[in-house]
Amino acid sequence: MSPDSSVPSNTPKVDPEDILEGILDWVEAESPTTDAAAVNKVADKVQDLYKDLGLAIERTPGRDGFGDIIRARTANASGEKGILVLCHIDTVHPVGVKDGELKIRREGDEIYGPGIYDMKSGAYLPYYAYRHLHRLGGTTKLPVTFLYVSEEEVGSPISQEIIEEEARKAKYVLVTEPARDGGKVVVARKGVGRFVMKITGRPAHAGAKHEDGRSAISELANQIRAIDAMVDYERGVTTNVGMISGGTAVNVVARDVVAEIDLRVLTKEDGEEMTAKILGLKALTPDVSVEVTGGMNRPPFEATEESLKLFEHAKVCAAEAGLTLEATESTGGGSDGNFTAALGVPTLDGLGADGAGAHTLEEKIFFSSLEPRAKMWVRLLETLE
Repeated sequence: MSPDSSVPSNTPKVDPEDILEGILDWVEAESPTTDAAAVNKVADKVQDLYKDLGLAIERTPGRDGFGDIIRARTANASGEKGILVLCHIDTVHPVGVKDGELKIRREGDEIYGPGIYDMKSGAYLPYYAYRHLHRLGGTTKLPVTFLYVSEEEVGSPISQEIIEEEARKAKYVLVTEPARDGGKVVVARKGVGRFVMKITGRPAHAGAKHEDGRSAISELANQIRAIDAMVDYERGVTTNVGMISGGTAVNVVARDVVAEIDLRVLTKEDGEEMTAKILGLKALTPDVSVEVTGGMNRPPFEATEESLKLFEHAKVCAAEAGLTLEATESTGGGSDGNFTAALGVPTLDGLGADGAGAHTLEEKIFFSSLEPRAKMWVRLLETLE
């Protein structure tokens, strides 16, 4: 005999309005990476929410001007490898933008706010999913560690060691970075290299003694041409001189200039090759010195057989939630998932909300993505084994 559908059910339902309310509470607490106090206000919220669910909390104080790192763990008496859910709570937006150029607002299916897409919505979803599973009386088959770091947007300089420590104890890593166009998840990412080039020339009066000068800026023009020539789209290699500073005055032949260089590669081998080329750049102007420092900031996140199996499992979980899940072949942006994938741990990224405009003043999520993504998370947490 089938149950009477007219009888109200006391079974908790995934409520997208409830999800959004929680996300917006985090978005209201603006948390630019370089403002440790602001980031820690979000860390406080994370800690309190997971503590209320009975999870063991480990809070690592930040350093070097960065905020604290939160680990929330389910019980794991056997010490078996489990699930690492990897999130960050810092954003690129300065405090105050929510009241100015990027007001928190809802326009139909679109909800705007600083860091809402990258990645406070994604960071909130696994909490909501675990809470929902808890309310249903369910549990996970594997122990879960929810890790919230404070400085992902600048390369995770203080949290990388903790990320790798937790990844070595994990069977799977689920990264809550935002979904790509159309809700796609990420199974591969380019590696990221960062370099600083310092050029030193010889100053001189630009009018009276121009011939005595050796312009660092002119030499930088030579170097930019050499760096641009390294771009190889077929190999997925890109280089970019993104920031420059230097010179003394318009009427002085420039003695000093500094340039910051970005490198993106698909493979470890390409990273090693391109790093050697960039570090090996030499001055083309006599009596001018060129010094380059830096290296790979994040290793490439290459798809493996095991990570693709994890994606196939996620597709099934998503289908049960009414969501057709697709994957990007690769994306140029790096994430903390690069660190875990490089250790050989099956990693699936881009599991946050669908939206657009990351790092811009049009950053938004799509409300319609919240319920199916949350349901997918519930199934992931309760079925991975």
